[in-house]
Amino acid sequence: MKMAQNLFEPAISQISAEHINRPSTTMMQDAWRRFKQNKLAMAGLITLLILILFSFFGPRLIQYNYYTNDLMNQYLQPSWIHPFGTDALGRDTMARLMYGGRVSLAIGFVSVLINLSLGVFYGGISGYFGGRIDNVMMRIIDIIYSIPELLYVILLMVVMGKGGLLNIMIVLGIVNWMGMARIVRGQILALREQEYVLAARTLGASTSRLMLKHLIPNALGPIIITSALAIPSAIFMEAFLSFIGIGIQPPYASWGSLAADGRLNIPSYPYALFFPAAAIAITMLAFNFVGDGLRDAFDPKMRK
Repeated sequence: MKMAQNLFEPAISQISAEHINRPSTTMMQDAWRRFKQNKLAMAGLITLLILILFSFFGPRLIQYNYYTNDLMNQYLQPSWIHPFGTDALGRDTMARLMYGGRVSLAIGFVSVLINLSLGVFYGGISGYFGGRIDNVMMRIIDIIYSIPELLYVILLMVVMGKGGLLNIMIVLGIVNWMGMARIVRGQILALREQEYVLAARTLGASTSRLMLKHLIPNALGPIIITSALAIPSAIFMEAFLSFIGIGIQPPYASWGSLAADGRLNIPSYPYALFFPAAAIAITMLAFNFVGDGLRDAFDPKMRK
């Protein structure tokens, strides 16, 4: 039995089929859209921006600096004149916290840039060539991993000289690149057999072009996430080094050195330890929130 055609109509008309329901977006635009929907991640990002403004622009708004001693005003309680009090040499704690924030944040970002450069280069080569080259390069990383990280850092600081800001940045950068290399290597191993990579290789693309134009950009999500989570680790390691006396040296200050100074008089002047410790804790918490938000934003399973 034949059914009359006029009894039916298409579920999707020709006009509806050609209509674009949502404009196309790049990976970064889509990740930013989903990142903004994460309230904790946005709170962490705003907190980091406030800390950066506090550290880099705050000293312009106050009349004190981090190095001028005032022995007549030792260990003053927090007040309107000195909101965070003063230290053992009468220096304004808030001013030293601002300048210390510059040092701690700079160490975190620069050491991660070194970590990123070494890790992406090493892991990219290992993953792209594979085989025996990959096996040898990964065994080298395993050997380096067998050395306790703290011992590694202390030995490098002794060799390069303690207290130098550049030395600390370099040491923290070259200590933590192995994890980045492993992540990049895993991503490249998964991507190098994709059709678009094979097509580019067939068309005569060089190794450098394949890495820079096809492989590394498509591995950018895990790289960004790892970098964001590595920054608080670098800040905490610098704080620990300053706390045990081989980090930033006086008269310069970091949050770790300020905490080390404040621990000496906890019963009488607890605020001398509280403010730098709170700055470290807030910074690490904010970076962890941002890192978790980036992990969700770049997760393809979260896309809608």
